[in-house]
Amino acid sequence: MSPKVIRITAMDICRRYVVSGVVQGVGFRYHAQRQGQVLGLSGWVHNRADGDVELLAYGEPDRLEQLYNWLLRGPSMARVSGVRVEEMEADEEMEGFAIR
Repeated sequence: MSPKVIRITAMDICRRYVVSGVVQGVGFRYHAQRQGQVLGLSGWVHNRADGDVELLAYGEPDRLEQLYNWLLRGPSMARVSGVRVEEMEADEEMEGFAIR
């Protein structure tokens, strides 16, 4: 199945999220990718060497807020202790929501 192409518009913004806690080895990336797809966002998610999970997401501000609210909980096996958020400049083209 090919990724859905999501066109980034002037109304879209980009945010970087770093999720801390028990977030690796619990399906966090898979579920975050799925959440991004359901919300119609484009971006990526990956595990960091320090044990956190990092996401970069592009989309409408209200959709990014919904993603943030989901990240505060994560999937059922995760134990999220914090989510750092940073506004970013959109500097790369994205298609779909990928696991890196």
